[in-house]
Amino acid sequence: MSLSRRTLLRVGGAGALGFPQLLAAADAPRAKHKARAKSVIFLHQWGGPGQHETFDPKPDAPDNVRGWYGATKTKLPGVIFGEKIPKLAALADKLTVVRCMQHTMKNHNSAGYYSLTGVAPPTDDQRLRDSLDLFPAYGSIVDKLAPAPKGVATFVSYPHVIADGSITPGQHASFLGKAHAPLFVNQDPNKPDFKLPELTLPDNLSVERLESRKDILKLIDDQSDLLETSAVAQGLDESYQKAVAMLTSPRFKQAFDLSKEPKKTRDAYGRTTYGQGCLLARRAVEAGAKFVNVYYARSIGGAGQGWDYHGFRGEDVPARLRELLPVADQTLPALLTDLEDRGLLDSTLVVWVGEFGRTPRISSNGGRDHWPQCYCAVLAGGGTKKGFVYGASDKIGAYATVGQARPEDLAATMFEALGIDPDAEIKDKLNRPLPVARGKPIGELFA
Repeated sequence: MSLSRRTLLRVGGAGALGFPQLLAAADAPRAKHKARAKSVIFLHQWGGPGQHETFDPKPDAPDNVRGWYGATKTKLPGVIFGEKIPKLAALADKLTVVRCMQHTMKNHNSAGYYSLTGVAPPTDDQRLRDSLDLFPAYGSIVDKLAPAPKGVATFVSYPHVIADGSITPGQHASFLGKAHAPLFVNQDPNKPDFKLPELTLPDNLSVERLESRKDILKLIDDQSDLLETSAVAQGLDESYQKAVAMLTSPRFKQAFDLSKEPKKTRDAYGRTTYGQGCLLARRAVEAGAKFVNVYYARSIGGAGQGWDYHGFRGEDVPARLRELLPVADQTLPALLTDLEDRGLLDSTLVVWVGEFGRTPRISSNGGRDHWPQCYCAVLAGGGTKKGFVYGASDKIGAYATVGQARPEDLAATMFEALGIDPDAEIKDKLNRPLPVARGKPIGELFA
């Protein structure tokens, strides 16, 4: 039985969840369908992975379209993946592949913002600047409308702030306020000394004293060096009760201790920033996080600017891809297998996508340029179909010939999977109501 806000206001105590969480549960707009997933792991492939090298190869196309590699068969009749991702090809019967993602933004910052929020930017401009006028990240909306239980960060992101000249918008809570910012960890999970950069309780400061706003703000001042690395610390002034719960929740803090994982498991994910980041994502959702952003970006696995491989000549492009593709081929299968083995895959929606794809024809400058008109996304778990391909591209992978999926549709799909109504509204800084998703859920992706 659902409780109204008025009924909750009559309750004398906060109960097991805590009074703020009960009110949020009463107000949370529900989707038209029951939640299929408890959490989302959003693997953002910064730079734009090429569809030809990954999930939509064209082995029969001319050389300047086919590219540097061939294709490999999957278990699905007539479905092929790129030659250099054989582990993913072997796992195709557990994936949903979308081959008709599309939009019109050709610059990293504008396309990245679109990909991270599901809202088209006002202009397609590399100089698009982060501002409170722009839309919040998916995870911040989840934290606003359907927060995790007390003591758990709803939204976790790491290990970089992605940028192309200027910081790419869409990575934080924007006009929703710092109370809904991610727990952002700007550290390399592959380093031996990795740990959650959190506030710690001094010996002389009890949990009871933390109920005092004065004491907790003093705690921030005393540990101000953490402000650069911990969004929890940055948001304490606005939402200190949430932060207090984080400080006193050993289960969630332990999720960030990767030393607890067996060496075999860590090696399976790959000893790279991205590999260990995906392992950390599994640990975070296991501890109750509801939306985890893992950025595959600069300085990950030696891959420079991630998937941005235009402007390279000769062997430079294959060398870049020889770094990128094996990391993708090792880590995503490891994550999905690990989630399934732990009984978490059915309740966790994993989304693998970049801000756009790459041009069907190899550029005269070398490599493939930006191409938002047709690219791929991969989903698994969370009630999605297994061994399913949605949409199709033309013979050179330039435009969709079957189906249409835009970032706003992917946004609506993720929200509905979490049980949040995609038509729900949030209010911007001018108090104007705005829908959380501008598209429609892609129902065909689910079983």
